[in-house]
Amino acid sequence: MNIVVCVKQVPASNEARMDPVTNTLMREQVASILNPFDAFAVEEAVRLKARCAGSSVMAISMGVPSAAQTLRGVLAVGVDQAMLLTDRAFAGADTLATANTLASAIGILPQPDLILCGRMATDGDTAQVGPMLAEALGLPHVTDVAEIEQISERRAVVRKLTDDGYVRLEVPLPALLSVTKEINVPRLPSIAGVLRSWEAEVQI
Repeated sequence: MNIVVCVKQVPASNEARMDPVTNTLMREQVASILNPFDAFAVEEAVRLKARCAGSSVMAISMGVPSAAQTLRGVLAVGVDQAMLLTDRAFAGADTLATANTLASAIGILPQPDLILCGRMATDGDTAQVGPMLAEALGLPHVTDVAEIEQISERRAVVRKLTDDGYVRLEVPLPALLSVTKEINVPRLPSIAGVLRSWEAEVQI
């Protein structure tokens, strides 16, 4: 199974200021971390790789050059490959521009069987990029997935969180799932994983 997980680097605090000229966040002045919701997507991708023999996981991120450090962090916990999309032209991108950029990159890769995203980014709280990305790629999608109960080459059975509880849905693959924090507990990287991540190539 070919799995793609989309991750984002977000400010470690809410101290980022707005540029008075461009009205965009000045991210360079604030330390950044992996978007917390994306950590659950990364963990689920690595778990699915273990469940499905012959699977591989690629992480893709759109961001500033320092986001390569974030991608090394996901390589350290078991992701196989990482790709960073970075260009000054992406500055100030809204959710639609971000989704279209990610879709363009995914479109030149071998077609993934499954794309995983975190529910939302903590610096935007829109929960829009995942569904927009699925629409751009023409894929079925399910949001707020709390558990992937079954998965095969052709379908996945998931448990989706709703305002009234949970519903069980079957979705054909390839598909995109955005996951909630209930889905797992992200692992910490091992020393071997960290060393391996520093030797791995992050495609730019």
